[in-house]
Amino acid sequence: MPLYLNDDQTMLRDTAKDFIASEAPIAHMRALRDADDTAGFSRTLWKQFAEMGFTGILIPEADGGLGLGHVEAGVVLEEIGRNLSPSPFLATAVAAVEALKGSAAARAWYPGILAGETVAALAIDEGAKHDGRIAMQAERAGNGFRLTGAKQFVTNGHVADLLLVAARTGNGTTLFAVAGDAQGLTATPQRLADSSIAARLQFDGVEVDADAVIGEVDQGDGPLARLLAAGRTGASAEMIGVGGGAMDMTVSYLRERKQFGVAIGSFQALQHRAAHLYSEMEVARAAVLKAQQLLDAGPEYAAAAAEAVAVAKAMTGLATTLAVQEGVQMHGGIGMTDEFDIGFFMKRARILAEMFGDSNFHANALAESAGY
Repeated sequence: MPLYLNDDQTMLRDTAKDFIASEAPIAHMRALRDADDTAGFSRTLWKQFAEMGFTGILIPEADGGLGLGHVEAGVVLEEIGRNLSPSPFLATAVAAVEALKGSAAARAWYPGILAGETVAALAIDEGAKHDGRIAMQAERAGNGFRLTGAKQFVTNGHVADLLLVAARTGNGTTLFAVAGDAQGLTATPQRLADSSIAARLQFDGVEVDADAVIGEVDQGDGPLARLLAAGRTGASAEMIGVGGGAMDMTVSYLRERKQFGVAIGSFQALQHRAAHLYSEMEVARAAVLKAQQLLDAGPEYAAAAAEAVAVAKAMTGLATTLAVQEGVQMHGGIGMTDEFDIGFFMKRARILAEMFGDSNFHANALAESAGY
């Protein structure tokens, strides 16, 4: 598998780059933040994503989508990250779409996603950190289930049309597709460090019918694993965009900012730091592309893909953290203010690093899988 984009993927990248830079630049994020927008993203922009075909990248052609893969989804996510664009693309068009594949619920929800009318949120985490533990209970109730418990860190959970909810059932875990306006569901939104909005969700006997089950009862580990693999790889791709955007901004600043009559980029110490950052970002980029390619290669590569996804999430967390920290430091005092955009990259990187497990979580998972 060559670690570079083919001609079609390069064309998609160029299209996404132009569209997102034009319609959802950093100024778009600033405008939503300054207006104290209660949704956290633009529904109009989400419809535009659909018109561009982006929302159907991972949806099979038989269901009306483009039938492409994680590499193509990652191309869009990288541009979203580079522009700090508030968008439900990761949770809806990547993670949710992957989890729904092959289920009856897909027929109900795919058309809305394709049209840019449906926003999905992932109700997976319950603790302060992503740890994979699920305490929410789903008890049998007539022809369906009754959900009781709480979820947190649910991005866009307060305005989502669809919630993918992991809960404990009799002999295992089951993944449910729950309508965002279900009776008994309470959402408490909170603005995060990067000005995006996540919600704490309380389920007080929320009733769903049997059609809400994604896959089979007690066998939700399969669709949940697909959701997490897609989410982790997608978050890694978006982080590459965040880190790359921060690095480009920093390198431009090194060329323009002058001290003692010369550009500060001519100082050898700063050149060494910039070269180190470039190397770390390129290694992380290769790790992400490898994970995407293995996910696209099919179920026979499942074990290798799982390992590659963990490597990608761990490495991008470290590399992007380095990129935003070096960016703020090399900008000096202005880097600490809202007058300059570099600080927004640090805030977004912090949120993405925690999504679906941080670098320590995935490094530990890799160590345990190797017998340590």
